Amino acid sequence: MLATAPTLTSARLTLRPWREEDLEPFAELNADAQVMEYLLRQLTRPESDALADRMREQFRDTGFGWWAVEAPGMAGFIGAVGLSVPAYSAAFTPCVEIGWRLARAHWGRGYAHEAARAVLAFGFEQAGLNEIVAITVPDNHRSRALMARLGMVRALGEDFDHPLVPAGHRLVRHVLYRLSIEGWRALQPPPACGNGSDKASANDPNHRFE
Repeated sequence: MLATAPTLTSARLTLRPWREEDLEPFAELNADAQVMEYLLRQLTRPESDALADRMREQFRDTGFGWWAVEAPGMAGFIGAVGLSVPAYSAAFTPCVEIGWRLARAHWGRGYAHEAARAVLAFGFEQAGLNEIVAITVPDNHRSRALMARLGMVRALGEDFDHPLVPAGHRLVRHVLYRLSIEGWRALQPPPACGNGSDKASANDPNHRFE
């Protein structure tokens, strides 16, 4: 297992271990009603700090977790993206789930897609996962569109009532998206032809994001 998150890079973003100074902006986005619209409720500062601690500790426990995301030259912290093992039982668990949570000021720039692709690459190419899933409520069209752009496919017939959401709550019903290692590989561009340096670059898991 990993003691801390490895640093991942993409064209515009750095996914890195958490820092103490990330906690305040993370708490701010967790208190934003629009960011948390499709989650049960906004978080208090202590709850947000505890969530960040769990996100960090997951690397030690499972070898993957949630990264702090920054946009170098633009912002020191824009949100978090990562992998986790759901702490509930459902027909599709146990599994590994990808998730993202970005500050509203950074929506609409393709950052979530860019960061999520880097995390998927880590999950499939370095952590050795065979499948990664994502869930959301049916009305969360923004997240569902992102899942589709990532190549994830809705698992028809596998909609479910989230066991951690009270029965009858407007957010209880969820949809499930899946992406297998075979599906991920099919999405990748063919290896570059040329000299050895070209081949090495094509085999770099960060190359496709550059």
